[in-house]
Amino acid sequence: MSDGARMWRMARRIRNERLLSVRLKIMVPILLLFIPGMAWGFADPNILLPGGHRPDTAMEILFYASLGVVFGATMCAVLLAFDGVSKDRASGMLELRLAQPMPRTQQADALVLGFLQAIVLPVLVLMVLSIGLVGWRTGLWTTALESAVYIIATSLILLWYVLFALLASTAAREQGTAVAFGVGVWFLFTFLWALFTTMVAYASGVAVGEANDPAWIALEGRLDLLSPNGVYHHLLETQLPTVDRGIPSWQVWLAALGWTVLPWWWLRRRMNDLVP
Repeated sequence: MSDGARMWRMARRIRNERLLSVRLKIMVPILLLFIPGMAWGFADPNILLPGGHRPDTAMEILFYASLGVVFGATMCAVLLAFDGVSKDRASGMLELRLAQPMPRTQQADALVLGFLQAIVLPVLVLMVLSIGLVGWRTGLWTTALESAVYIIATSLILLWYVLFALLASTAAREQGTAVAFGVGVWFLFTFLWALFTTMVAYASGVAVGEANDPAWIALEGRLDLLSPNGVYHHLLETQLPTVDRGIPSWQVWLAALGWTVLPWWWLRRRMNDLVP
């Protein structure tokens, strides 16, 4: 059997184990609430957002509902993958796993692909359900391109948080430490990044939170490229012609590539140098 076949076999085993795990079963109600639940809420024909704004396209509704992905699905990705390495290390299985003939870098790839599939597959079903709910409730439907960008962008942000969780798992010798690291990174980008943006704006002499201030919009847009959540929103905004924060699409996709390649490369390097 080739190394590639072993890698996909290992990824398939991890995916099947996690899809049938109690942990994912507990997460399903949370995902239902945060993804199709928020899509249902924002698709309310009578909804009135701050400033008196009403969403007038299906993609705009999904953009607002993407808060459910940022707050719910990414946390589920972290909680699903945080013990991908630390669990085997604690049980003594890691030494046996690393002694297998498959290269360590491909073992890292198998971990990423296995955990990614375990979280993306149920989320994909809920994303399709969200698109259907928005269309059924409002009569507005996304185009094929908008649907593709929505699905690809959501899959990418889940990949990034799976990578963060696995990196934390390789650095920790105990599962409690691994989950603390993973949740800490999630908390940083989900809650504390707004504070960081505010501090940079204050230091730069930019009025904080002024929605109509071009300087604030440009600063926030640039800093969002340094956050996976910000890049996710930038990707969705490429399908919203009314939103322009001064960041070209090629820079957004380049940032998405960077958030994918660099953590993945770091994880492969960590696995290659890992001492059980």
